[in-house]
Amino acid sequence: MEKYELVKDLGAGNFGVARLLRHKETKELVAMKYIERGHKIDENVAREIINHRSLRHPNIIRFKEVVLTPTHLAIVMEYAAGGELFERICKAGRFSEDEARYFFQQLISGVNFCHNMQICHRDLKLENTLLDGSPAPRLKICDFGYSKELRAPEVLSRREYDGKMADVWSCGVTLYVMLVGAYPFEDQDDPRNFRKTIQKIMAVQYKIPDHVHVSQACRHLLSRIFIAKPSRNFTLRNQKPLMVLKELAKGTD
Repeated sequence: MEKYELVKDLGAGNFGVARLLRHKETKELVAMKYIERGHKIDENVAREIINHRSLRHPNIIRFKEVVLTPTHLAIVMEYAAGGELFERICKAGRFSEDEARYFFQQLISGVNFCHNMQICHRDLKLENTLLDGSPAPRLKICDFGYSKELRAPEVLSRREYDGKMADVWSCGVTLYVMLVGAYPFEDQDDPRNFRKTIQKIMAVQYKIPDHVHVSQACRHLLSRIFIAKPSRNFTLRNQKPLMVLKELAKGTD
């Protein structure tokens, strides 16, 4: 730890705390997550660290090293200075289809790479999708595999699921939020009613508001992603990303 100096705290979560540090010699900024040593560090954490270490892709936060302190295991990673994709959507309200496609292309490129490596994220969400801070932001998937919680209907029903299909479902949620500025399965009149949200996910009940223009290609793509039965859901493994992107691009005005 002597080679790093603290810049600021980044936040806290179930895993522990995250901090921004600077390498004393190279001046490179890195993000460091601290997991308390003890029962929180198990075989799952070790396996997922190994998985993350193997993922080298421009749309995945780069794993750098693990540092042990007397009290914590610290995971050192690339720092994404642009913050969360969620924050960018909140500021904009919603994205144009061009901007949504720009980020969606990067998202499925990163996810497809992981699936080709036989690794599933299992917790893809807007808060786990970061931006690198450049003028044309590069999307970066983070927290890869550290959480097992999913949102696809086969997960909520506790049936066996294909992690790759669940990741594709989550990509669809991200695309919808970018285009509409709201979550697809929340009751807009009662967004805090989690039971209603689960019921709508299980029934795959969503709609695109009349005042939001979304091309037929995007609507068709979402309808192919949001399918309750995982056996009918298409995967990025079987559907080449380029084909998905061409389909998405057809409806652009």
